[in-house]
Amino acid sequence: MALPPQDERTLPAVVLRDVDRRPLEQTLAEMQALVEHHGHVIVVCSQAAPTAVQRRLHTLRSLMESDRIALFRPDLPPLGLAVLARQLRQLASCDISPGVLASAGRLLVHYIHAGALLNSVARLDRVPVGLKSHAKSWVPGSQFGVLAHPEPHLVRITPEAQLPGPEFGTWMLLAKGQLQSDWVAGTLAPSWKVQGLRETPLPAESPHWWGTGKLIEFCSYLPDLSVLYQLVTSVRRSRCHWCGIDVIGDRCVFCSATPPVHDSPPRQQPESRTAVG
Repeated sequence: MALPPQDERTLPAVVLRDVDRRPLEQTLAEMQALVEHHGHVIVVCSQAAPTAVQRRLHTLRSLMESDRIALFRPDLPPLGLAVLARQLRQLASCDISPGVLASAGRLLVHYIHAGALLNSVARLDRVPVGLKSHAKSWVPGSQFGVLAHPEPHLVRITPEAQLPGPEFGTWMLLAKGQLQSDWVAGTLAPSWKVQGLRETPLPAESPHWWGTGKLIEFCSYLPDLSVLYQLVTSVRRSRCHWCGIDVIGDRCVFCSATPPVHDSPPRQQPESRTAVG
């Protein structure tokens, strides 16, 4: 799902549709065209994507023998993934190198709080759910607030129900499925002290991810480009010893190389001396 631009500088997204269903030659030509036009490509893919999609992406990268394609698969629900992809599109308009931009996703994911209001957790298998919650989910009228990221948390909706939120200023995006409730906008958002609230259509993958179509998915995030830019540029950078690109962190997002481990020099043994009597 490609969200609309956050501001006038947000670059458009390229949606790779049906990469596992279209002919390999067609998807390969599309990826080659993207690399030739942009120089580097960052593919943001859900961990919930079918295995066939993941295999096809790795196949494309291998066939092209290119270190200019980064595959990023964060553990986020669909709406949170869409928000993170838009943040990277915002940063792509700045003077940030491709390696740092691709690495920024692993940093920004820590500032995203993503969850959903569900009418049942009976089929929820991506967030730890206790047996009591499973039993209560069969009670008519039950609703559950679920936080999937950054730390899993689940509560049954009562007047006192709360979910742990961010300790910094954020905006909230919500997407309504087949569930009628004002709990997210009327209770959760004020308790998290969000600075703004917007709505968007529900991602197509959300009912499958959450195990039900009766949900309202939500995500709090940092909307301002200046804040995102400051976060990314304040982190120490390093140069990949293999492909030479600047990155954040120890693992190169393009060639997957890690810093070489240098053996410690052998410890010098003291010289043996022979006593002369």
